[in-house]
Amino acid sequence: MRVGIVILPEDRWWAAEPKWRAAEEYGFDHAWTYDHLGWRSLVEGPWFNAVPTLAAAAMVTSTIGLGTFVASPNFRHPVPFAREAITLDDLSDGRLILGVGAGGLGYDAEVLGAPALSAAQRAERYVEFVEALDGLLRTDGFDYSGTYYSAVGARNLPGCVRRPRSPLFLAANGPRMIEFAARTGDGWITTGTPREGRTQDEWWRGVAEVAARFDEAAAEAGRERVTRCLSLDAAPVYSLSSRETFSDAVGRAAELGFTDVVVHWPRSGDPYQGKETVLEDIAADLLPSVQGRNGGGTSAD
Repeated sequence: MRVGIVILPEDRWWAAEPKWRAAEEYGFDHAWTYDHLGWRSLVEGPWFNAVPTLAAAAMVTSTIGLGTFVASPNFRHPVPFAREAITLDDLSDGRLILGVGAGGLGYDAEVLGAPALSAAQRAERYVEFVEALDGLLRTDGFDYSGTYYSAVGARNLPGCVRRPRSPLFLAANGPRMIEFAARTGDGWITTGTPREGRTQDEWWRGVAEVAARFDEAAAEAGRERVTRCLSLDAAPVYSLSSRETFSDAVGRAAELGFTDVVVHWPRSGDPYQGKETVLEDIAADLLPSVQGRNGGGTSAD
């Protein structure tokens, strides 16, 4: 089991830098940041951009995978984003992991003043975004024509350090997008089914359902080596609230066939309220044994 951690882009760099350094020193396999213009209840507070944050993180780390959790088509076009991705991949010497999602509702979808899209339209846009991004990262002089995105002779030199491109981890929870991720992605990211009104056990039963659906879709597509990544903090109970909670969550995820889990750096308030002492304790005592169950390694390999 590989374990990653999300560091929200809310702190000035003097406060954020030690966290990125520590994530590597603690032995996490990958570290991520949110790709939003503003997020939920935190939209009223400080917030920084994901791409420069990851660029800075690349400069103060050397081995840990670095990723977007997850890049949003709500405010991105695949042509400039491909250039940003190639730059991040170069700065990190091939450690970039591109988590990509459909783009949800809320501030990101409203702040540019664009007409609201239906769930079906967001799914169609997501497919186009991934198709175009995949082609742009692989091919110099790439053309694409879709309903939402176009590219005409888009250049990509020098391309990614990693060949043929940085890995794409596709976020998906519903049946249609799970099938798309199983056919297309190098990895799959899921938050399970919505946690509102659910107990911890009910949320895990929902995770089991989406995991079974993904396994079936991957088998139908003839794809076995697809990284399966679960965001543990989509559950009603924060994964780093105690050693026992973390250990239990990792064990359940492993039983369901997940290869990777992701937790969030503890914050002083909601969401993800917790104590850094618990994180330090888990990193010292539990993380080596958890990641040793499958020999460690990196999902960016």
